[in-house]
Amino acid sequence: MQEVSRERVRQCEARLRQAMLDSDVTALEMLLDNELIFVSHLGQPLGRSDDLDAHRSGLINIQDLQTTDERIVIKGNVAVVSVKTHIAGSYGGQPAEGVFRFTRTWLLSPDSVNGRVIAATSVLLP
Repeated sequence: MQEVSRERVRQCEARLRQAMLDSDVTALEMLLDNELIFVSHLGQPLGRSDDLDAHRSGLINIQDLQTTDERIVIKGNVAVVSVKTHIAGSYGGQPAEGVFRFTRTWLLSPDSVNGRVIAATSVLLP
């Protein structure tokens, strides 16, 4: 039985970060809930398939992803993470870089090492 702790949440975040850097669709499938709701920095509501397709097709290619100012709140088997993130790479073949504030809601099962992101938002920072 896995305890829900800040360290466990940080491990989930690290797995997600690596999967995004590698465009590892198999790992992303394990980490993103089937009913994921993601609101992009443009206000677009997206789902799990949108995220997976962007990585699978090469539409998004993340070359660098650095996080700072992490905040974690745990309530039962749910964790909310807010993190400042510098992302560099390409989108649609064009160079893209920016600093964002991501907020992710993780559902953490006591029977599994992995958590699943059930909701996320991103805000482009100045």
